[in-house]
Amino acid sequence: MQFYRNVISTIFALCLFVIPLHLVAAPEGEYIIISKKGSENITLALNKLDVQRGDDGKVAHSLDLIIRDALAFPALFTILAPQVTVQDNSGINYSALGSINAEVYVRGTVTTIAGNVTLDMKVYSIGAAKLLFSKTYSGKETQLRPVGHAFCADLVEHLTGRRSAFGSKIVFVSNKTGFKEIYQCDFDGKDVEQLTSSRSISLTPALSPDGKNLAYTDYSTGRPALYIRNQLDGKTVMASKSGISIDPAWRNSRELATTLSFEGDQEIYLLKSDGALYRRLTRSNGIDLSPTFSPDGNKMAFVSGRNGQPQIFIQDLLSGEARRLTFNGDYNTQPSWSPSGDKIAYTTCENSGEFNIFTVGTDGAGLRQLTAQAGQNESPSWSPDGEMIVFTSNRDGKKRLYTMGATGRNQLALLQMSGEQMQAFWSLFRK
Repeated sequence: MQFYRNVISTIFALCLFVIPLHLVAAPEGEYIIISKKGSENITLALNKLDVQRGDDGKVAHSLDLIIRDALAFPALFTILAPQVTVQDNSGINYSALGSINAEVYVRGTVTTIAGNVTLDMKVYSIGAAKLLFSKTYSGKETQLRPVGHAFCADLVEHLTGRRSAFGSKIVFVSNKTGFKEIYQCDFDGKDVEQLTSSRSISLTPALSPDGKNLAYTDYSTGRPALYIRNQLDGKTVMASKSGISIDPAWRNSRELATTLSFEGDQEIYLLKSDGALYRRLTRSNGIDLSPTFSPDGNKMAFVSGRNGQPQIFIQDLLSGEARRLTFNGDYNTQPSWSPSGDKIAYTTCENSGEFNIFTVGTDGAGLRQLTAQAGQNESPSWSPDGEMIVFTSNRDGKKRLYTMGATGRNQLALLQMSGEQMQAFWSLFRK
């Protein structure tokens, strides 16, 4: 740790070598919000799935587990198994469901024919005593997770009006093979897949909003360079500029920003998705890096050493004017702009030497500390709905990926795999 603090004193580069400050050449529709006032959770009465035929039971059981596990993941719901008579001769027994404090009632039926699965789901508002929505989902028997998650996504969006994380991907770095390579997993840590095999050091992955391109920093040539990988065919291009190229971030699916040094100083530039240089974004005497964009793409938060130690700034891309955002410490890095556009999560090195994650409003108000006294915590990245944050922590001895609610609640390990995991990026793209 002290080694990197010394490096930072000259070029404020690598922080814990996984914070994306790699500046040295050496590797290392209609909706209804249900939840009660003052409550952060929606109380959901979830029936076991019914079957049309007896031989559908195994599929129904599997789908039931998939849906329950998925809905438990974002800490948005308190899930009840109804122990009351939820249906009578007149229909849904709203009074009985209300007696167990349920706010939403969900039931569904599964039908399987020749390997094809049909899931009919109905969702009811207990307080309004009405059907909220009814929808049918279908897929192959071998692809039950996408079927179940499609319902979960619709449920969350109908209840909150926000895009959910179900079906989204998380890309991250792991040294599982002895080299730092890029991997991806589902939003809940399942279905891990290795994306790169450079047998070198690959860092700071970022997926384009449409999910088609992966940008990352790679040391295969002996210097940090930007690579862009097409997720459909696996073809990879390198942005061809002298010097270093680090810390990519997508402005939209056609443009991304990165720090380049080919003009001498490390500044942030905008590139096309094919790696072609588009325009320079920052001009300062200090190092500028780690861009992240507002949802509309008109503003960019980034880290700069223009005032000495690294701080987070926000720049209007139309006027070019930049203002300092963080003032609560002398070492603030790794900004991540929330999908709602009103907050930025970032990493702070505190006086104790501990790294923790904070959020702050884009106007500088509402500072909130999310992690404390739990090892070193870094690399925050928002879920597509803004309800959760994935981050890196070594609280259990090794660097692992964790998730937590946007307020810091429910900090849980995301996945278990060999080696260490770090630098997670939660994609906005959802299948």
